[in-house]
Amino acid sequence: MSDVAMIPFEAGEALLDWIGLTDAIAVGHALPRAEIADTFLYRGKDTLLNRAAWIDGLGIAVKSATIFPDNPKAGHPIVNGGLNLYADDNGVLAAIVDFHLVTKWKTAGDSLLAARRLARPDSKNILIVGAGNQGRALHSAYSAAFPEAQFTVWNRTQANAQAMAQELPGLQVASDLEQAVAQADIITSATMSTEPLIKGDWLRPGQHVDLIGAYRPDMREVDDTALTRARIFVDSFETTVGHIGEIKIPIETGAITRDDIIADYYSLDQFIRQSDDEITLFKNGGGAHLDLMTSRYILDRWNAP
Repeated sequence: MSDVAMIPFEAGEALLDWIGLTDAIAVGHALPRAEIADTFLYRGKDTLLNRAAWIDGLGIAVKSATIFPDNPKAGHPIVNGGLNLYADDNGVLAAIVDFHLVTKWKTAGDSLLAARRLARPDSKNILIVGAGNQGRALHSAYSAAFPEAQFTVWNRTQANAQAMAQELPGLQVASDLEQAVAQADIITSATMSTEPLIKGDWLRPGQHVDLIGAYRPDMREVDDTALTRARIFVDSFETTVGHIGEIKIPIETGAITRDDIIADYYSLDQFIRQSDDEITLFKNGGGAHLDLMTSRYILDRWNAP
């Protein structure tokens, strides 16, 4: 274990930057397609995700995540778990990386890569839907790529949005979600909703919609109209189409078809905004291959002279 890097949250985070991470994710998708194996166990609204990925030339990552929505009532984080990173050439354990560090940077970095390619570069108003830890990470990530933007947060419990605004100078709080969506250039949503919160009729030309929260077959953050009005992209066909309600449900009902999804990150050259007026929509599904790319980036930064 003496040669294994033990990377804690604060020391690891001090070495990272969002643009560097998105570039690393792009490079990771130029390598051979990841082999991934996901298992999901459910107990009521509690979830255990076991995710593993192997990318030839990058290595192996195994990540376990527990998601217990009622944990905050007892003072515990909703999401917990661990990640092991193994060397590509010999399978030796190379690093144990703080789970929350990988999750924060993987999730927000995943969305930021799409936004850097699909959102209008002149975007000035960014709406964050959801005032949890991921909402804070999204504020940090999007600030790196859109440094002149004004941020607004909406949360179902407004007191939580107010608390987030007190932590982040300049962050505004919205009380009306429909109005906030209409005014935004970028909408990035990270909620635990099972019913669509964002309506397609609220959208206007030129917006970019970034959907993060839904991770189960019964979860959605936008309605069918939002999907039919937008050009749709995903990070991975394998981890979204048949697994996450945001995409799975409207395909099953016929609201959209599989062919309506333009590309995933393995066709990154297709992540192009075709006009200033089109609406683009990205579904962030996560996946162990992104955990692998992120943890490898973290380890490389940790080992850099």
